[in-house]
Amino acid sequence: MAQNQEYTVDPSRLISPETTPADAEENTLRPKTLEEYIGQEKVKANLRIYLRAAQQRGEPMDHILLYGPPGLGKTTLAGIVAQEMGVQIRITSGPAIEKPGDLAALLTNLQEGDILFIDEIHRLSRQVEEVLYPALEDYALDIMIGKGPSAQSIRINLPRFTLIGATTRAGQLTGPLRDRFGILLKLEPYSPGELARIIRRSAGLLGIGITPEGALELAQCSRGTPRIANRLLKRVRDFATVQGDGTIDGDIAAAARRQMDIDALGLDELDRSLLRAVIELYGGGPVGLETLAAVLGEESVTLEDVCEPYLMQMGFLTRTPRGRCVTRLAYEHLHMPVPRRFDEDGDGTAQQSFY
Repeated sequence: MAQNQEYTVDPSRLISPETTPADAEENTLRPKTLEEYIGQEKVKANLRIYLRAAQQRGEPMDHILLYGPPGLGKTTLAGIVAQEMGVQIRITSGPAIEKPGDLAALLTNLQEGDILFIDEIHRLSRQVEEVLYPALEDYALDIMIGKGPSAQSIRINLPRFTLIGATTRAGQLTGPLRDRFGILLKLEPYSPGELARIIRRSAGLLGIGITPEGALELAQCSRGTPRIANRLLKRVRDFATVQGDGTIDGDIAAAARRQMDIDALGLDELDRSLLRAVIELYGGGPVGLETLAAVLGEESVTLEDVCEPYLMQMGFLTRTPRGRCVTRLAYEHLHMPVPRRFDEDGDGTAQQSFY
């Protein structure tokens, strides 16, 4: 491999769990009740109890923190809580609340029992977070009016509301904010069987013909993420319409996946390029993240947040104090000769998949 070779990728990767403008149709696919929601059985079981208890007491839900990788259904769950409680939901995100006045405007417009959903809540500014503390505990806002010696604090009482925070990086939440959530729910990646059920449900809502084999083929390369599964479904629908009879079967799904440079495990060209760079340029590692980013022509945060988690879950990549290293499984998946050292130390002989 040439040392100066660069890899580029469209910012809106087909198998990125982040939302894109093309995902607008996703809102029509969101389940509205816990019964329609597929997967996350432990979360649903606990949430069902919390909802029923709050309804029997006639009180708003306690504040909820949903955390886990992007695309697993945190926003959908927030909408389901609002639907089950029969209240309104206001949706915003951490970066959108730039100053305390923005938060005050949101909170003072809520009605009794309403839900405020803040996505990426770990990105709230420190000033906004300080204002949020009394709102969560005492349902009150402390606002400073004026400056200097004439400044005075005014307390505004708020209706009892429920804050639902969602984050992909729970570790970046400050302790005081995390401790003010009464309910913490972690969402896990989905199994291929669960994703196949989601794909069949979405296909029915979109009027797409699909066989069980086609749904499973798409599920296996969806990286455990419903958002990616639905995105793949829509793109494979195009191939089925143009190159087939409109029905997605196993053969059409596999052919479309290959044409989009997605392999059977859900790795795209950027994922494979990262593994090949570590193997061909750096002998399998270790290599630093910034070095890899420079070689691939990508931002280091993209590699760290989008590529590495799945590669590590599948057992293809490991992080060490000295840098990133590939495992025996990466060589085998790329059909590359396995170095003798793996036979000597047995590294990477067991796949660490979440399935």
